[in-house]
Parts: sequence; structure tokens; C-alpha cells
Amino acid sequence: MPATAIMDRPEILQVLFHPRKTVRTPLPPESTDIDVNIENDVRIGCRLHGRDQDAPVILFFHGNGEIVADYDDIGPMYRQVGLNFLVTDYRGYGWSTGTPTSSSLLSDAHVLYRELKKWLADNGYSGDLFLMGRSLGSACAIELAAAFDDEISGLIIESGFAQTLPLARTLGMDLERLGVREEDTFNNAAKIAGVTSPTFILHGQRDTLIPIWQAEKLMAASPARTRELQIIPGADHNSLMAVGGIHYFQAIRQFIDKVTGRSEDWRQRRRRIKQQRQKG
Repeated sequence: MPATAIMDRPEILQVLFHPRKTVRTPLPPESTDIDVNIENDVRIGCRLHGRDQDAPVILFFHGNGEIVADYDDIGPMYRQVGLNFLVTDYRGYGWSTGTPTSSSLLSDAHVLYRELKKWLADNGYSGDLFLMGRSLGSACAIELAAAFDDEISGLIIESGFAQTLPLARTLGMDLERLGVREEDTFNNAAKIAGVTSPTFILHGQRDTLIPIWQAEKLMAASPARTRELQIIPGADHNSLMAVGGIHYFQAIRQFIDKVTGRSEDWRQRRRRIKQQRQKG
């Protein structure tokens, strides 16, 4: 039984997850839907924004109140800075089936990682793979980074948390009163201690839901030789992109460039490829 199974109580799940159902939305240009079969009657929808098969790929796990379609305007921004952006939903979110639970969140992440990595390889995507998680999604990204540290090129955390019990108290839940220990939760701080892959942590200065000390604790627990904590002045839990603007995406791109040692401007590269295709 997964350690997080104790958190599958209804009173915890209704605070932890805020799924929004929607029909499959129209695909943005140069995007592809990938549906992953998790188990019988459970299928999770994912959407890839990108076309450069040898460019780095970010596998992204979003927050607890978001869905894949929320990133239809954001995916192209990653593409503009030369990155493939692959965002996945959770059970019961978007057009995915099933019901989200704490234990299935992490077990599903393993299936998604395995199946999406295979899909990328089968479809000619050969770029470096980075895991990224925002807010609740940080639990999935850190879980996978710890499990597949030798396979990934890096870990990116936005508005993530180190400890679940203090976050639960902020949300109005006393998990300790319910007999839940930190090791029974997502336990991000302990797991990131096993991640040696390059790590980039982004956090809003004014985040009151997950305060800066949580990001600092993740940073302190990380053993990665290449690691960085970047605080976005004036940003709260949900406004890092809005406050940072294009600099948000450029910061992620610069981290990936530093890790991969590739500094070529992907926009120029795409333009050159397009010109070559037109000549052909």
C-alpha cells in the first residue's frame, strides 16, 4: 500500500484536489494530444506543444485547480524559447477519466512518465528530458526525479512545497490530528534529497499559500551540484508568469542551456529549418 494511502480520506481529498471537467478542447497550432491508458477505465489526457524533435522537452505537472487546456496559451511561449512543453492532467481533470486520490497521483505519475517517454522516442523526440511541477505538481515531479534521477536531465519546481503538514494547516486541515505523519504524505523534502540532477526552483516572493521557507527548505535538502533558487519579486502563488513575463520563460531556458551546454538560439534554428524546407 502506498505511503500516501492514509491521505485518501474524503475530507482530505476534497481540500487537496479541485478537478474541473471539460470536453476535449481544440488543439492549438503545432500541438498534439496524447492520451495515456493508466488502467481499466482510467485514461489521462496530455498535450504536447512543440515541433522541434531534438529540442529539450519539459514534462509538466500542473497545480490542483488547473487543467491541460489552461496551458494552451502558455505552451506556445515555451515553444518560442525553443522548448517542447508536454503538460499532463490528473484523474478526473479535463477530459481525463477516473477520480483523483493522493495515492493514485504518484502511481499515475510513474505510468505517465514511462508511457510519455516511450511516445516521445517512438515519435522522434530526442531532446533532453526535464521534469517540472507547479504547486501540487511538485509532488509528482520530485517523486519521478528521485526514481529516475539517472534518466532525466534536470528538475524544475515552481511554487513547490517541502513539507505537506504545514501546507495542510494553511488549507485548514490538521493532518496530525488525523494521525498523518510527514512521512505518510508526499514528503517532498526527503525525496529531493535523492535527486542529484540539476535543480531549478522558482518561487513567488509574496506566496502566502506556500511561503518562501518551503522553497528554501527544498533548496537546502537538494544535493544537486547544479541547483538554483530564484525568487520572483512581487509574485504570489499564482502570478509568477504574469509578473515575470518573458523573463520567466527565459530564466527556464537559461537554466536548461546551462545544464545541456547548448546556447544556440532555437528560434533562429527553427527559422533556418523553415527556410531550408521552403527551398526544398
